[in-house]
Amino acid sequence: MRVLAILLVLGLIWAAGLFAFADRVSRMTPATLPQAADGVVVLTGAGSNARLDAGMAVLEAGLAKRLLVSGVNREASREDIRLVSKAARRLYDCCVDLGFTAADTLGNARETAEWARAMRYRSLIIVTADYHMPRAMLELRTALPGIQLQSYAAATPAVDARRWSQSGRDTRLMIREYSKYMTVLGRETLRRLGQASLNRQKDPP
Repeated sequence: MRVLAILLVLGLIWAAGLFAFADRVSRMTPATLPQAADGVVVLTGAGSNARLDAGMAVLEAGLAKRLLVSGVNREASREDIRLVSKAARRLYDCCVDLGFTAADTLGNARETAEWARAMRYRSLIIVTADYHMPRAMLELRTALPGIQLQSYAAATPAVDARRWSQSGRDTRLMIREYSKYMTVLGRETLRRLGQASLNRQKDPP
């Protein structure tokens, strides 16, 4: 009976966290353009067209010096990405970089960190899908300590973040993304606790 009660409480906590996560996602898409930064980074994935549109809007508005598209398919060419992004050739040729090494969100964070260091940027605007943004920002903040990060989420046309529980497909996506987010959060929490414990051991009493 006690085990069942514990499982029930844990299930309720998990469900409450899922609904809080979904509510956060529903409010991720901004009504205005972000503040200016050194660079803007677009993380590719499902709904990449909307992400590229948002990233190019930031660049065209003069709110960033350069744009990195992280996680580009290795089979895609620069011209393929330009056509998808509908970017003006002049702006695209001078100010857009493509990253082909990232295969997941952790890879996006590492690729972005390498680019930011190479460019000596201290502030970035991060563009990705609304439902992906919480997890992406966790990974990026770990990979880019000391860099100011702004989130600029792109709404996902195929997902209704406000009515996700009414669609089986949207529910599965939200549950999957929430589970991934919690996994990353748990990993980073354990890492920080381990580092804090190590630091205490190094410090003299």
